[in-house]
Amino acid sequence: MEQKKLKILIIGSGGREHAVGWKVAQSHRAGQIFFAPGNGGTQNLGVNVDIKATDIKRLLEFAKKEKIDLTLALPDDPLALGIVDEFMKQGLRIWGPTREAAELEWSKAFSKNFMRRHNLPTAKFEIFNNFEKAKAYAEARKMPIVIKASGLALGKGVIIAQTREEAVEALENMMIKKIFGASGEEVVIEEFMEGPEISIHAFSDGKSCKIFPASQDHKKIGENDTGPNTGGVGAIAPLPFVDKELFEIIENTIVAPAIKGLASDNTPFVGILYPGLMLTKDGPKLLEFNARFGDPEAQVYMRLMETDLLDVVNASIDGDLENQEIKWRNTNKQYCACNIVLCSAGYPGNYQKGKIISGIEEAEMQPDIVVFHAGTKTENGKLVTNGGRVLGVSAISNTLEEALKKAYKAIEKISFEGMQYRKDIGQKALGHSSSTGEALSLK
Repeated sequence: MEQKKLKILIIGSGGREHAVGWKVAQSHRAGQIFFAPGNGGTQNLGVNVDIKATDIKRLLEFAKKEKIDLTLALPDDPLALGIVDEFMKQGLRIWGPTREAAELEWSKAFSKNFMRRHNLPTAKFEIFNNFEKAKAYAEARKMPIVIKASGLALGKGVIIAQTREEAVEALENMMIKKIFGASGEEVVIEEFMEGPEISIHAFSDGKSCKIFPASQDHKKIGENDTGPNTGGVGAIAPLPFVDKELFEIIENTIVAPAIKGLASDNTPFVGILYPGLMLTKDGPKLLEFNARFGDPEAQVYMRLMETDLLDVVNASIDGDLENQEIKWRNTNKQYCACNIVLCSAGYPGNYQKGKIISGIEEAEMQPDIVVFHAGTKTENGKLVTNGGRVLGVSAISNTLEEALKKAYKAIEKISFEGMQYRKDIGQKALGHSSSTGEALSLK
């Protein structure tokens, strides 16, 4: 008997949502797909609905009216607002963690206390909601130190202070001037750790988890990791320097205990758990938890994943993840993917919108290229920029070096006024052999 085609609502408007929608559209179970609010690329996969990702009341009304079978809640803000709880109360099927489980992301203070309580490896830290006490503590520390706004701050609420003056300035900006609003009223001050940063993602059904190949985001706007932090301007996966042994350590000391800890705290986590890690000389340590797909990491994962995403999402909601096999692209050699983000001039500071974009079709004619939209929209029949991160040019190949070459070649076809992008994505990883070794077994 033929399975029913599912009416699907994808919440969000970025590159992550376009990539997930692109993958969902390939499923034999996907019927009509709606994106709220979507972008200039998602309209080619389904219907964009003019409802903000944070307008939960209207999203609920829309899902009921359209008889949506499955909603994917992808960005952090609606998860922090409890969209999953609200949909579940109304008997609607939705994928993502509850507000309580997502607190691992929306409160860094909660997250650090969770790590401490469940003996997860992380930097030494203290939490403050009083400026004078925070200042006194920071001034007594050995520099550099890390200062984090406890709440959500679009990936920009982390400052590495090299001097006591910088530490005090960061605390003043967060706690007194409130540059991140309420997100900076509480801060975490922690020891500075050194080593490569990596992104780990795992599907979870609240009891068990299935881990993705390791990936790496590039946060800084400038070449060689210089300049201010961004939401992420490039990603690569898998990582040549994460071998099977290290991968097992990460699974056994961080991911599995976190899922178990959430369940034992009576906040079972369903969806994507995404710990950001640092590979220190003392082993992998947690920087933070995210409660959803990374962006730009989702784009590389959707290119590498072979299994039907809807099968995994449904197994995750139904608590049957253990019996769901997840396959990643794999021939005789390991497949590698990259995603290079094209940004507006001025990003991550002030930038202009409405610049005409050309060359995407030509770029996608290149072998193994898919261009994911992030900050785009159609205006008077033309595709224009509508955000700081505009497009993600993704490529796959048998080696990371080859994937990067393909992506950069495709970028030459695309243009819009003020377009900026990093030309060194993946270069540090290429210092490790990327074309040898077996793919990790991730069943």
